[in-house]
Amino acid sequence: MKCWVISDTHTQQASLGLPTEPIETVIHAGDSTNYRDWVNNQPEFEEFIKWFSGISIKNKILIAGNHDTWALKKYNVDRVKELGIHYLEHEYLELEGKLIFGSPYTPTFGNWHFMKDRGKLSQYWEALTENIDALVTHGPPKGILDLSHDRDHNLEYCGDGALTKAVFKVKPKFHVFGHIHNSEGCYNQGIRTFENINFVNASCVTDGKFNQGCTSHGLIIDI
Repeated sequence: MKCWVISDTHTQQASLGLPTEPIETVIHAGDSTNYRDWVNNQPEFEEFIKWFSGISIKNKILIAGNHDTWALKKYNVDRVKELGIHYLEHEYLELEGKLIFGSPYTPTFGNWHFMKDRGKLSQYWEALTENIDALVTHGPPKGILDLSHDRDHNLEYCGDGALTKAVFKVKPKFHVFGHIHNSEGCYNQGIRTFENINFVNASCVTDGKFNQGCTSHGLIIDI
C-alpha cells in the first residue's frame, strides 16, 4: 500500500505539493493546526479538514498532535469520521490488509494536549503488538530524528525513551511521526532505518518559519 505521509503542517497545508504518482493512502501524524485557544483553533481546523477531506486519495488517516485543540471536542472527531477519514486515538486500524496503530501521546512539555508524564508513557506503549505494518505516533522515539534545542539553546534528543524501547521490541515495518521539526542546525525530516525498522519524520514546517509555508512536502512510503 503506497502512502503519502505528512505531519506538522500547522495551517500551511495549502502550500504542500500533492504527489504526482498514484497513492492509495494519506497519513497525517498530527499538528494540523497551530493556536491552542478554541477561538483560533476551530477555524484552523475547518480550513484543514476541508482541504484534507478533499484530497483525491482513497484512504485518509489522521491522528492529533499537541496543538490540535479541535480533537478534544467529540463533535469535531465525529465530523472527521463522517467524512470517511480514519481518526485514530491510541487504537488499531486494519486497512487494505495492513495493520496500523495511531496515537497522539507525547511526553509532557508545557501546557499542551495529549501529553503524558515520561514516567507513565511505557504503560501506553504496552498496547503495541509485533505484527504492526505502520506505527503512527505524533512524537518521535528518543534518539532518532528528534534533535532539537533546549531552552538554553543546547542540542538535545527530546523524543520518548519508552517509545524507543517499545518500537525496537515490536519492530513495525514503519514508524511514522512528526512533532520535532527541522530547525537551525537540526535536520530531522526524512527516513532512517535501524534493525529493519523504517523511521519516518514526516514533519512539514521548519521551526521559526510556521507562516512561510511547508519546507518539506512529505514522503512516499510503501507499507
